[in-house]
Amino acid sequence: MSITEHELKIKLEDIEDPDLGDDIVSLGLVNDVRIEDETARIDLALNAPYAPAEMELGNRIREVCDEAGLEADLRAHVGEEHGFDDEVLPRVRNVIAVASGKGGVGKTTVAANIAAGLEKRGAMVGLLDADIHGPNIPRILPPESEPGVTPNEDIVPPRSDGVRVISMGMLTEDEDDPAILRGPMVNKFMLKFLEGVEWGRLDYLVVDLPPGTGDATLNLLQSMPVTGAVVVTTPQEMSLDDTRKGIQMFQKHDTPVLGVVENMSSFICPSCGDQHGLFGTEGAQTIVDKYDTPLLGQIPIHPDFGAEGSEGALVKDETSEVQETLADLVADVSDRVGMTNRQRVADNTEGSPDNQLPTETED
Repeated sequence: MSITEHELKIKLEDIEDPDLGDDIVSLGLVNDVRIEDETARIDLALNAPYAPAEMELGNRIREVCDEAGLEADLRAHVGEEHGFDDEVLPRVRNVIAVASGKGGVGKTTVAANIAAGLEKRGAMVGLLDADIHGPNIPRILPPESEPGVTPNEDIVPPRSDGVRVISMGMLTEDEDDPAILRGPMVNKFMLKFLEGVEWGRLDYLVVDLPPGTGDATLNLLQSMPVTGAVVVTTPQEMSLDDTRKGIQMFQKHDTPVLGVVENMSSFICPSCGDQHGLFGTEGAQTIVDKYDTPLLGQIPIHPDFGAEGSEGALVKDETSEVQETLADLVADVSDRVGMTNRQRVADNTEGSPDNQLPTETED
């Protein structure tokens, strides 16, 4: 006799979320289970495509279905009922803000590599360079064409090696032209970037914020449904001081901090291989300990990932010595996005009758 939908859902209770410490049914991550023609169609409240942890959850669900003699057809959906905003950027599943307390810490390079790394994993990705005064994204991810315009005068972002990119640097006549703009004009450009860009469907929109805690950053937090923020720092105490301020700003605006990236964490001697903490050691660890946020990665000083930047995202360069470090960072960021989203689902379904297994009755 074939397994029933109720019995299959009970079996799914044996699958534990790797981060939240409870089973996927109790957490409200199983929206619906239907069995038709020996196929289990399972709708899941997952929202971090190509994140390793969620891909592993999918594999475990397929194993349960296979053991029950069923083909698995898995689909993902989250919406307003799970606590997600369906009105602002409805075709963008996740917005990842990349921030820093001060300039010169490698924030833009980290943002570009996160975007390119997510695209490499298979996701549909956009990258918004929100640093109006210092738009450096085009240096790392050169656009393959000029931006387009829709009949409604929305900007159509060009691609750069698969990533859809828009930047103030694409809208000036010369790449060295300064963006001499006062606050109201900066806000006008930011509003256009937030509301007037036709991104299409995206799994992730990575936003490279300007350094500091100024108006542009606050406008973003107030205007977009930010999934979480990645904060970039160096081990130097001055950088760490500003990083603490940035983390507190996100916390005051109820924006989850996905974690901290420590750039220039050490120098690895190319001759002897010894590691040297030129700017101090374990600086970011003090922030991690104080604010209970993960250390997503420590990127060493390396010519490939240096202060001058590089053309092209090194996360896609298999010959680079920092490629593996960057790939691990991307995987960790996507996992943190997934965990943040699943926690939101759990918080919005806790105690809901829809989250309880029905009592099976006899006909």
